[in-house]
Amino acid sequence: MCLHNAGRSQMSQALFTLAAGGAHEARSAGTSPARRVHPAVVAAMKEVGVDLSGNLPTQLSTELAQWADLVVTMGCGDSCPVIPGKRYIDWELTDPKDLPLAEVREIRGDIQRRVNELVQSLG
Repeated sequence: MCLHNAGRSQMSQALFTLAAGGAHEARSAGTSPARRVHPAVVAAMKEVGVDLSGNLPTQLSTELAQWADLVVTMGCGDSCPVIPGKRYIDWELTDPKDLPLAEVREIRGDIQRRVNELVQSLG
C-alpha cells in the first residue's frame, strides 16, 4: 500500500505477481488514490512486459488490509491502517510521480530486487 496507488504499489503488485508465479497473491491500494497510474510507470512496466494501462488506483480499506498476511507500506505514513497481528514491512521508495522515465526505471529496479527477496523469504 502507498499513498496514491499510482506508482510504487502498482509496480510492486505486478512484479510480485510475476515473481511469485502463482504461489502467493498480492493486491495494491492507496490511502488517497489518484485518478490514474502515472504515465511513466505505465511506460517503465511496459518495457518489462507488464501492461498497467488499464489499472485504476484502488482505495485502501480495512478489509483489504485484513485480507493480507503481510502488509508492505510505501510512503503512506500514519494514514496506513495498522491491523493488530499483521506483519508489516516498510519500503522507503521514492514516489515516481512526475519523475522522468530513467528515474522510474531505477525505482522499478529497486522494487524488483525487494520483491525477489520477499518472494524468496516466503518460500
